[in-house]
Amino acid sequence: MSNDDLLNITFRLCMALLCGAIIGLERQLRHKPAGLRTHMLVSLGSALFTVIPLHTVGLKPSADALSRVIQGIAAGVGFLGAGEILRESSQDSQRSEVHGLTSAAAVWVSAALGIAAGCGLWQLGLMGALLTFLVLNVFKKFEKRNK
Repeated sequence: MSNDDLLNITFRLCMALLCGAIIGLERQLRHKPAGLRTHMLVSLGSALFTVIPLHTVGLKPSADALSRVIQGIAAGVGFLGAGEILRESSQDSQRSEVHGLTSAAAVWVSAALGIAAGCGLWQLGLMGALLTFLVLNVFKKFEKRNK
């Protein structure tokens, strides 16, 4: 691996960490179970899995291999998201409430941002992280008004 490759990979992984940190910090400040470290690790792991088929020694990058990796990440992160979702039932009524959907979605988006960073699409990753941060903060205010 050349120095240029090492620098490029380091940049991609650091961008994945930054994108995960943007979402994770917001979740951490709201005292959600999946916070800063979780989102950073999901994003970093996704970037690592993405970089592997792109930089395997002696092989040309394969769109099919990359597609399979991305599909695997999406499926695997779904299990993390499922663990984030809780269903609480009230003892006084038959009604049950689902909690954690937004946190599960944020973990899923963190994985996508890591994939973008791993592919070298750091501008897309940063834009996605900032838009996610905006959705988590601004649109929460609209939800509170409607309840």
